[in-house]
Amino acid sequence: MRGLIAADQVLRIPLLPVLAAQGLAVRRNAQMLPEPTGPRTGRSGRGPRLRLLICGDSSAAGVGAGTQAQALSGHLVDQLAKHYSVEWRLEATTGHTTQDTLDRLKGVQGEFDAVVTALGVNDVTRAVTSRQFAQRQTQLITALSKDLKARRIVVTGVPQMNRFPALPYPLAWVLGRQAARLDQALQQVVFAHPHVRHLKLDLPDDPALAAPDGYHPSPRAYALWAEAAAQLLRQA
Repeated sequence: MRGLIAADQVLRIPLLPVLAAQGLAVRRNAQMLPEPTGPRTGRSGRGPRLRLLICGDSSAAGVGAGTQAQALSGHLVDQLAKHYSVEWRLEATTGHTTQDTLDRLKGVQGEFDAVVTALGVNDVTRAVTSRQFAQRQTQLITALSKDLKARRIVVTGVPQMNRFPALPYPLAWVLGRQAARLDQALQQVVFAHPHVRHLKLDLPDDPALAAPDGYHPSPRAYALWAEAAAQLLRQA
């Protein structure tokens, strides 16, 4: 028996001219922020050894911050370095989907104790279905666990795209509903893997938490994200 079709999926067809026009306008007016400068590997802290991998899309890469020290990687390493000797590596690129990250990690050598991922927005905009997303996230967890030997994985939830300041309605509503479906599928994937945790970011509606492009986190948002991810890694 087929499931019910969601309201946004039904309305997507009559709204298509509006959605297409809004999508073009967003792309035309978007402020293209660069990936931040700074090292993408390093060591920091004292204590038990922790080999950390951060991978994903532009948010994992830190777009919205000026340097990696202000981005997710910098804040996360600072948090974990209070308790561990952290050997860290960042593998992230603007525009990457889950499949892109899977392909990229095939060239990564070594083993990692802990991994933090950030993916989903580009899967939404590329019209990846919930089933496809779940399959690819399952493949990603398998690759991280078996090939890179990760024992602790924190999977960041798909962002609530309806709250992105850069997106107008109804485009924000349609993308937000699809993002919510992908995140629900992601939570089901995570539930099947005891060593994996789902990190749902539910940040307050504070303009200071958005980058100037209205699409990426600000350094303050990255700090909150890193704090939550570090707590989950330490609990694991």
